[in-house]
Amino acid sequence: MNRPVVVKLGSSLIVGPRGRARRTVLQARAREIAELVSGGTPVCVVSSGAIALGLSRLGLERRPRNLPKLQAASALGQARLQRAWERALGAEGLEAAQILLTAGDVADRAAYVNAGNTLHALFDLRAVPIVNENDATATDEITFGDNDALAAQVAVLVRARLLVLLTEVEGVYTRAPGTPGAELLGEGSRAGDAELSSASGLGRGGMQSKVLAAEMAAAAGIPTVIAAGASSSVLGPILAGEPLGTRFRPAGQALSAYKLWLRFGKPVVGKLHVDEGARRAVVEEGRSLLAVGVESAEGSFEAGDAVELIGPDGAGFAKGLAGAGTAEIAGRPRGLEAVHRDRLVVY
Repeated sequence: MNRPVVVKLGSSLIVGPRGRARRTVLQARAREIAELVSGGTPVCVVSSGAIALGLSRLGLERRPRNLPKLQAASALGQARLQRAWERALGAEGLEAAQILLTAGDVADRAAYVNAGNTLHALFDLRAVPIVNENDATATDEITFGDNDALAAQVAVLVRARLLVLLTEVEGVYTRAPGTPGAELLGEGSRAGDAELSSASGLGRGGMQSKVLAAEMAAAAGIPTVIAAGASSSVLGPILAGEPLGTRFRPAGQALSAYKLWLRFGKPVVGKLHVDEGARRAVVEEGRSLLAVGVESAEGSFEAGDAVELIGPDGAGFAKGLAGAGTAEIAGRPRGLEAVHRDRLVVY
């Protein structure tokens, strides 16, 4: 079996102006997904749209800011979203599974591994997981922020061969599409100079969030394409390497599954500012960070929490799990490992 492909569709692709699912888009993507699955490539769909599909039931046209209303819309719309995917994939002979995740599931190592095992079991069954954030229970403190970030996390989790972020525009433009001088960027390496849009009225994302997600996946060794997702043929040309959308190339050698989780899944709680000798020992010699090399500790954390290591120049250079709490590390006792080398990843 080939490594899986993760495909994310935004709310504007899933839901039309009247608050109904865009069946032609779902049917077109379902046909392409079926072709991939029949050829031995598992596909995982990260699908927005639950809140957008639930808004009409609340008598709303735009996404509310009130958290209880957002969660109510999500609870009402998630069932409609799943049914829409079940109809589209079922017409192609595929089963659609439902996976709802929160950022807390990714941050917890055991839950993270279990989610990965579940996804791979579904791949073995030739089912298509439909993943969404569990908006009905997530809080502001434990959300992914948008489904672009969730898609990147899922791509890292399943060690995807490709992440595809589908939207309404052809890719990343240098400025808003349709304005004078707007140019479609074929290479994601040029995205840093683009004027990126923020969220739409239905979703939380925007082009900026897609670029950040693409860069995260690329850093994990996963190529990413941002492209338009409404036409009849999208995934086939992208996987064939055709110059469609904006492509972000993978960077360097992929990390182990544990270190991928540590770098991208575990949220940072505090920071350790270290001296040059400690930075060199960690980066160049592959050693653990000792408390004597920590000049100051920032934030309130306990043993097992993720901390970022900051060099004398003020730049972060590594992330790891703290071997002790803030107060103990700040005391700089000799012999104490602030972060063990096996629980540390250098950027």
